[in-house]
Amino acid sequence: MIIADTGFWIALAMPDDRFHERACRQLADLKERLIVTWPVITENCHLLGKRVSRHAQQLFLQHLATGVLDIFDLRDIHLPRVIELMQRYANLPMDLADASLVVLAEHLGDGRILSTDMRDFGTYRWKNTAPFRNLLAD
Repeated sequence: MIIADTGFWIALAMPDDRFHERACRQLADLKERLIVTWPVITENCHLLGKRVSRHAQQLFLQHLATGVLDIFDLRDIHLPRVIELMQRYANLPMDLADASLVVLAEHLGDGRILSTDMRDFGTYRWKNTAPFRNLLAD
């Protein structure tokens, strides 16, 4: 599975986004399922509503409802790790959505991600040492 960050979804929804073409190409070439977290879904809906439209929010949620991608269930047992990560990367700063994706990579044992956030996902390490491989940067 490949992790999908908020920026990937925003780039797909906004033709004038500088990552739009790359995101569309990656989506068309996918041979694996995508996976997201609830904090990413929340962040994405907020930004779609703010930058695109409420209709774009609804389309995204309808897309999710078809089961085309997996949703990782961040649970209370993950909170100590989320807090630790947010403290470790406070200088960036790391938000809940990004912390949830680090936890997800640790759960999957795989750091392949689709993200427009080159700086942060170039800095974050899952399992404290493993770098992410951002497929939008390739």
